[in-house]
Amino acid sequence: MNQPIATTSLPCMDTLPTMHDLPSDDPLEPGLPDEFHGIQPQLLAETLSLQDYAASDIFCAFDLNLYYDPNNTGWYKRPDWFLVVGVPRLYQGKTTRSSYVTWDEQVNPVMAIEFLPPGTEAEDLGPFAPKPLPPTQPGKPPSKFTVYEQILQIPNYLVFNETDRRLRYFRLVDGQYEEQAIAPQNPLIWIPEIKLGLGLWTGIFRGIPQEWLRWCDAQGNWLLTEAETERLAKEQEQQARSRLEAYLRSQGIDPENLPE
Repeated sequence: MNQPIATTSLPCMDTLPTMHDLPSDDPLEPGLPDEFHGIQPQLLAETLSLQDYAASDIFCAFDLNLYYDPNNTGWYKRPDWFLVVGVPRLYQGKTTRSSYVTWDEQVNPVMAIEFLPPGTEAEDLGPFAPKPLPPTQPGKPPSKFTVYEQILQIPNYLVFNETDRRLRYFRLVDGQYEEQAIAPQNPLIWIPEIKLGLGLWTGIFRGIPQEWLRWCDAQGNWLLTEAETERLAKEQEQQARSRLEAYLRSQGIDPENLPE
């Protein structure tokens, strides 16, 4: 005699937690990358174009170990994105990097960006956080904010919160970060060391329509990716062809039957 198969009733879908209710990272290691952390750096890298540096003298990376203390070689931070200029694109001109070791490279980043997830405000914002961290205990690594400000002295530090689209810019002034005012209606900043602007662009990238951090020139024109440049060139070529065909027809010439 066949036994009935036991079934488990499913809970009501309306009572189940959603993405917003469940943690996206390890509670013991907050701030692990989510989807945005992987896509946004691609747009930053693809639109980065510097006047004063060749591509072979620029290094940018995301979620890569950044070692900063030769006296504590196991201490590192993992910026969501950082930029170094005046160093070879390849390590010693030969290989890709698995980390960035500041005492080996002898050049510190000119800019660091953090994409602020819940739970890392104190680490990323230091004294500007709603609840700052207590002073660093002896023998313990300092916070990310402290490393960027006091140890590496990165001149430009940005924090972007994807949830509320708030962009905050900290500029190193006399050895300390000072937050710079950003107009909410036009969140655009200028980075003098690299002669580029950075702002919030509303558009579609990797098939996702939303606001993204994107580079622009001094006039506020968004810099294009290679794919966008190629598409624009094709559109301009097609427009020029259409104008020529229209002109020929106006002169009684069939552009489809031109003499050899």
